[in-house]
Amino acid sequence: MEKYEKIKVVGRGAFGIVHLCRRRSDGAFVILKEIPVEQMSRDERLSAQNECQVLKLLNHPNIIEYYENFLEDKALMIAMEYAPGGTLADYIQKRCNSLLDEDTILHFFVQILLALYHVHNKLILHRDLKTQNILLDKHQMIVKIGDFGISKILVSKSKAYTNLPALVLRIMSGTFAPISDRYSPELRQLILNMLNLDPSKRPQLNEIMALPICIRPLLNLYTDIGNVKMRRIEKPLSALQSGPHGRPGGRMPGNRSRCLGTGKVHSLPLSSVYTWGSGISTPLRLPMLNTEVLQVSLGRTQKMGVTKSGRLITWEAPSVGSGEPSLPGAVEQMQPQFISRFLEGQSGVTIKSVSCGDLFTTCMTDRGIIMTFGSGSNGCLGHGNFNDVIQPKIVEALLGYELVQVSCGASHVLAVTNEREVFAWGRGDNGRLGLGTQDSHNSPQQVCVPVEFEAQKVLCGVDCSMVIGNQNKILACGSNRFNKLGLDKINVGEEPSPTDQVEELHSFTHVQSAPLNIEKIVYIDIGTSHSIAVTEKGQCFTFGSNQHGQMGCSSRRTSRLPYLVPGLHGITMAACGDAFSLAIGSEGEVYTWGKGARGRLGRKEEDSGIPRAVQLDESHPFTVTSVACCHGNTLLAVKPLLEESVPR
Repeated sequence: MEKYEKIKVVGRGAFGIVHLCRRRSDGAFVILKEIPVEQMSRDERLSAQNECQVLKLLNHPNIIEYYENFLEDKALMIAMEYAPGGTLADYIQKRCNSLLDEDTILHFFVQILLALYHVHNKLILHRDLKTQNILLDKHQMIVKIGDFGISKILVSKSKAYTNLPALVLRIMSGTFAPISDRYSPELRQLILNMLNLDPSKRPQLNEIMALPICIRPLLNLYTDIGNVKMRRIEKPLSALQSGPHGRPGGRMPGNRSRCLGTGKVHSLPLSSVYTWGSGISTPLRLPMLNTEVLQVSLGRTQKMGVTKSGRLITWEAPSVGSGEPSLPGAVEQMQPQFISRFLEGQSGVTIKSVSCGDLFTTCMTDRGIIMTFGSGSNGCLGHGNFNDVIQPKIVEALLGYELVQVSCGASHVLAVTNEREVFAWGRGDNGRLGLGTQDSHNSPQQVCVPVEFEAQKVLCGVDCSMVIGNQNKILACGSNRFNKLGLDKINVGEEPSPTDQVEELHSFTHVQSAPLNIEKIVYIDIGTSHSIAVTEKGQCFTFGSNQHGQMGCSSRRTSRLPYLVPGLHGITMAACGDAFSLAIGSEGEVYTWGKGARGRLGRKEEDSGIPRAVQLDESHPFTVTSVACCHGNTLLAVKPLLEESVPR
């Protein structure tokens, strides 16, 4: 609400409250429609979503203009044009039932015709056109049609929000007050034709506009429909974004004699977040703003987390050249300093999870609403365009669904609902969207999965995707180079024949490489050219490229078979970067292996095909709550354990 100043409440309805506000940037009056979507059912959300969708499609001087929407205090706020002349109903009522003259009626009427003609050309029906929904400008000369709440789509509950059933009955009964003979025969006949009980005998819009009685007022209109205001374009984003998932871990064995003593619980940090890679060779603790971070996500340019209170926190490195100029002979600082801050634009909204791609981010509220922000290239924001968005903005096409999980790849997104529906959008080459083609989409598209398959979780790679379903079965699509998705048909211990090797699939297909199609997989992640999976038994399997030893074997193995990483037991979660792997043990151990350049492995050494431990700067036992890898970087969140939770 930092953009607007509330002035007064101008209306209340079944959906919420209507505020008159002043826009701080230019002092203009606007209307904010406040709809409490957090407490709504799915059908009610669909109706609220529908109003936004319809308004965005319409751009006409005789239709209330749509500006934007955003979440504020767990309500959907729709900002739209203010019509200071009030409603047509008010205009008529103030005349104390005196009849309008015919010229005034026709002046208003032809503007309504033009507005409806524009609406119908967009394949939209208003379905609730009445004098209360027709507004006037300050001079009460220009008509503005508003309230598209039940336009186009009528859901069962939305019918209760108007006088709609009673109105239908009156129309179907054909009973209405006689038309005064003060008006011309042409006008009276037009009204009678429009109210004909037989819909086939009612005139079409273009037929009405061609009538002699309408031509003159149409020509006399001062409104120039060719001079329509351009829509506001979102300001481009300089750079914002980051990566995948998180899940509870275990304890760091460490020195149990250093467990916190009584009365010192308050001295422990609520949680710690570490990063390494991109030249940071050992784990660097990030500033925390006195908050507990439950989940982290990592992208090409940004590190992000979700706090226990449901806020987004981001860590940013100072821009190049922002510091003091270096003196001749000065030693470069080895560990860069990061600045932490809470992300703006989520007031009153509880964030449950965050996932980031290259230059864009998605976040999901505790009520299953998805918001996106960042770069709009490739349509990754899902707003139906390619505009950049600075602050989190609702993906309106999914407002009618309760989302349970979302995942970002480098340039595409997958989401799953509580009813196990899967949606995908963004870049489509390699078939990564699973829609059967390589087409890209800038708004969510429902993905077809096998009927018996109940999607539980989605996962995006750089150029591919996975869906984990019931009984922990896995579907995959996109690029399968090096068999990084396990789509090759492989029996236990056998190399696939050339005919059983799959390079690329455009639709979701069951993973067929043993033992991935046999074992119960509880955690999985996709890197640039390889993947890692954790079984229910705590075993760790890698599959895909082994160019840098990221499979976890000392030799440069070049097999398409999934590989059981030796020496790792009790693994609870894992992650992949561009050419390295990471696994978390049941007692909080952090293991890395693969390419070591630029600090990828979190220790000062080069490539290592053998998993080795990473040392974190923790003096007390802790549990790993979330980990994310992206390109050559890692982000890891830990939480200290209380004394009573540590076994003696």
